[in-house]
Amino acid sequence: MKFIFADSLDHVDPGYDFLRDRYAEGRTPYWDDAYPHELMGYAPYDGMLVSRGIVGGAAVGGKYTEAQAMRFRRVGAREFLRLDKPPFDRLPIFGDCGAFTYHKDERPPYTPEDTAEFYDDGRFTHGCSVDHIIFDFDESLTGFDGGTAEARSRFDITLENAAEFLRATLHMSGRFIPLGVIQGWSPGSMAEAARRLVAMGYTYLALGGTVPLKAPQIKACLRAIREVIPQNVRLHILGFAKADEIESFQPFNITSFDTTSPLIRAFKDAKANYYLPTPSGALAYYTAIRVPQALENPKLQRLAKQGALNQEKLVLMEADALNALRSYDRGDLGLEDTLEAVIAYAAPALMGAPIGDLPGVKAIDELRSRYKRTLTDRPWKMCGCPICKSLSIEVVIFRASNRNKRRGIHNLGVYEALVRKLPCRSEVNDDIQIPGNQGAAERSAYSSLVCSPCL
Repeated sequence: MKFIFADSLDHVDPGYDFLRDRYAEGRTPYWDDAYPHELMGYAPYDGMLVSRGIVGGAAVGGKYTEAQAMRFRRVGAREFLRLDKPPFDRLPIFGDCGAFTYHKDERPPYTPEDTAEFYDDGRFTHGCSVDHIIFDFDESLTGFDGGTAEARSRFDITLENAAEFLRATLHMSGRFIPLGVIQGWSPGSMAEAARRLVAMGYTYLALGGTVPLKAPQIKACLRAIREVIPQNVRLHILGFAKADEIESFQPFNITSFDTTSPLIRAFKDAKANYYLPTPSGALAYYTAIRVPQALENPKLQRLAKQGALNQEKLVLMEADALNALRSYDRGDLGLEDTLEAVIAYAAPALMGAPIGDLPGVKAIDELRSRYKRTLTDRPWKMCGCPICKSLSIEVVIFRASNRNKRRGIHNLGVYEALVRKLPCRSEVNDDIQIPGNQGAAERSAYSSLVCSPCL
């Protein structure tokens, strides 16, 4: 089972000044920034995925700038992602269409033919057929029953595109492996889609539309799919939002899955921002300590405009919180004094009012409890990854992109190590040779560093 990281320009400034909260002098975005594998010194994933919708173009506006999109098409995915030199040059690069970016359209804006050309020109190793996402889902339906008119139309469009996509790749001499995308409104309809894709000639399928589904629902779909396709047909899960539950998916013989979850949770989850493995092999989650920038946080700006707190006071409280955390990390300040400084600033920043003006204390007590656990356990001291070693307590401070993404990259490293230890772990066996163990020596060395007491 391979962990593929779905990238969305997730790079950081390696020269960022954390004490002054400034980018490196003269920094040029992208060119001077580092991808996770560059920052860590090894790839904290088994490959990367780039959505066509993220790159963008005439049909769909993406996240890339026009210059970045042009360069991506000119030099290809591997060079753009800086996976073109050892030990990264044999990692697989998956592509999909990013169906959510056009989910409101009647039909996908891409054709199977131009999508095949996009993958081939970009020198992807794997490419998904053009799908149309189906949001309806009813686990109680049996077989091919049910489905709204729109769901059935999207089902047919996805399969028609898959057939045309496979034909469009024939002249490309196997330069990338085509994946047929499964969409459906029930386990039975997804199984029927999988059956038809295999009949077309696909040997690698990608299960789509799983983001809003709960883990038991995804398993029901996988169970139904596996009942109708040969065991040697490979399965990929697109946008796997239940990545933390990956161990329970082992019985379904999944070849690969893509997710951004470990990185995204570093700054979008309310509680579980920092990953740490436990002696049992499971993950422990810690809450990052929020110290937002006083002059940029919307709630703090609102309080200043209302006159509840003036900006000068907020700037001082911000500095007190940061100084307290750094002093605690050095052993110069006690736990309770640190918590007092942090909570005094966190309350207005998170809840929109000073502590004395809040109607109750339950939310504050819960926040204090989570922060106290993070500070007491000092998880950053138990991790030997390059990020935690260089940043120390800064890695658990929830504050702007360069800290938050670094915490997310740390999470990627911890998560990749977890996946690598699963019993179902196997090497990729593709028609094009993409060794799954590229960089194994680097990963082995890293295992002795990342949270070594817990691994």
